[in-house]
Amino acid sequence: MSVITPRCILTHLLIWLACFLAACSKDIPRYAPPSERPLAAFDKPWLPERFLTLCYHDVEDEYPDQTFLSVRSDHLVEQLAWLHENGYQAVSIDQILEARAGRKALPEKSVLLTFDDGYSSFYTRVLPILKAWNWPAVLAPVGVWMDTPANQQVNFGGQLTERERFLNWTQIAEIARSGLVEIAAHTDHSHYGIIANPQGNTQPAAASRAFDSKLGRYETDAEFSARMKADVAAITEKIRRVTGKKPRVWVWPYGAARGTTLQIAAEDGYQIAMVLDDALSNLNTLMSTSRVMPANAPGLQEFARSNVIEAEASPLMRVAHVDLDYVYDPDPVQTNRNLDELVQRIFDMQITTVFLQAFADPGADGLVRSVYFPNRHLPMRADLFNRVAWQLRNRAQVEVYAWMPVLAIDLDAKLPRVLKMDAQTGAAAVDKKQYLRLSPFDARVRQQVGELYEDLAGYATFDGILFHDDALLGDYEDASPAALDVYRQAGFGQIASIHGNIRQMQAWTRFKSRYLIRFTQELADKVRAVRGPQIKTARNIYARPILEPNSEAWFAQNLDDFLSAYDWVAPMAMPRMENIHNKEENAWLDRLVDNVAKRPGALDKTVFELQARDWRNQSSIDSRVLASWMQRLQLRGARNFGYYPDDFSSNHPELKVIRSVISSAWYPFY
Repeated sequence: MSVITPRCILTHLLIWLACFLAACSKDIPRYAPPSERPLAAFDKPWLPERFLTLCYHDVEDEYPDQTFLSVRSDHLVEQLAWLHENGYQAVSIDQILEARAGRKALPEKSVLLTFDDGYSSFYTRVLPILKAWNWPAVLAPVGVWMDTPANQQVNFGGQLTERERFLNWTQIAEIARSGLVEIAAHTDHSHYGIIANPQGNTQPAAASRAFDSKLGRYETDAEFSARMKADVAAITEKIRRVTGKKPRVWVWPYGAARGTTLQIAAEDGYQIAMVLDDALSNLNTLMSTSRVMPANAPGLQEFARSNVIEAEASPLMRVAHVDLDYVYDPDPVQTNRNLDELVQRIFDMQITTVFLQAFADPGADGLVRSVYFPNRHLPMRADLFNRVAWQLRNRAQVEVYAWMPVLAIDLDAKLPRVLKMDAQTGAAAVDKKQYLRLSPFDARVRQQVGELYEDLAGYATFDGILFHDDALLGDYEDASPAALDVYRQAGFGQIASIHGNIRQMQAWTRFKSRYLIRFTQELADKVRAVRGPQIKTARNIYARPILEPNSEAWFAQNLDDFLSAYDWVAPMAMPRMENIHNKEENAWLDRLVDNVAKRPGALDKTVFELQARDWRNQSSIDSRVLASWMQRLQLRGARNFGYYPDDFSSNHPELKVIRSVISSAWYPFY
């Protein structure tokens, strides 16, 4: 008979503990010691093409009136002193243009100071400070406000304001003669809001087509262009007459840009255009120069953290992916209730971004038959996208990306569809197990899809485009006549012969991947031509091309190419859609993040999209599970993530469960 001794018990316990830890170790997030962790953006030297642009408005000695976005005089002095003591150097427009031309590099940690609207405080308070520091700045007055006679009030965007608050042209001429101040254009008479949709939303006049409620129609492109040509010509001439030279800098009212106006300004000699965006400016994109605005009269600590240090950091994206089908209702009153509920939820969530569906898909079959904006080619279910996007941007304070299909669009039946070749018979037919897609190799398809994107840009204000996951081609696609003709021109043979040659197969796969990328870039260019160069791009990518690079052939999607082509890459980090066993979900997410992280800097421009719904059984995923996935992503090194779909009417996922892990206010620096 064996005797159980204390030593035996201890040995068995140690063995059991070792086995337990070994089993658990597979699920412990990867630990990186401090020496191996990447430096935070604000600890790195600035890239040579970067500089910080600060946007100020009025300056007051006492209570800073936020109607005019004022800062206190003593706070302004403290902020400039802090910049000086921390190695920041103020630069002029001349220095920026010289640096862009490659003649002389900018000093390290360059700062451009700008002051909007043309307040008299610039003459009485700001200019003496600039002279004392010998720091240059930009002053951007609004023409008609400066024109207002001394005995009248200024129409400040619909609010009558005392004339003394604003400069006059004589003062502006003196300011220009100081040699320190560049006089920019802030429009002549377009710093106000116009009705820009049937619901009556007021949007910036310089960036929006007006909606005439009496006639029930939008301003045409020609009418908008004529209005803005007159405005640009008027302010340009006023500044030239007063300062002796034409202005070179265009400053958008409210920070809202439009490509049509920008083209008009560029044709009139403007070389820089300024928007509002909490990021560093870039010499390579001066026609959409980012500016950081010290809002709500910040103290020194808040200014340093929020307006300088965070501007240096890589942008953070936390996303809710929203179906506009959940907002729409045949009853406009109910639609408004739904919209209010959505906006309040997104505001409470404190995230950065909404991917907002611009098309209708009530049957959830993935084929787009109607959209939520006026257009030339598809029925409009409701003129709703612009209203919802504007409300989210201004009430919930998020960026909005228009989520759009690329190929799964039910356009004219005569247009060719993607065909799949049967490997056994060689016959080509539509793959009924996949999205019904238009062939991107047909010129008529590309034209009509492009026009759809142009119409979206013409009738709505948004920050970016998310290209849907329908932009894919399988390993036997596209076998349509238009596609086969393109393959022949590119030097490829028949699809069957391509499959018989490994190198040909790899080359053909990459050809298709890049063809789709070029098509989406063409679509983005069409949007930017209307809305402006500040429009960002994102594109969905399936998980398998990231985890198994050879599977690129099944999707025509390649992570490295995506990272080079788009501002953001959005992997569908959806384990249950990929039929991953529940016990393996965390390990699967780890592998997905790790594979992205192998590329230097890739995690900074990758936003992982989790699933809030299990489409296998049409059920909602437990909010605590979704929250645990978000935590898992963060522990593995992912900074940017979100989920699809958001069902605001059912409070799914539960706000109280996910807010603390998705909110950019709770986790701002991970």
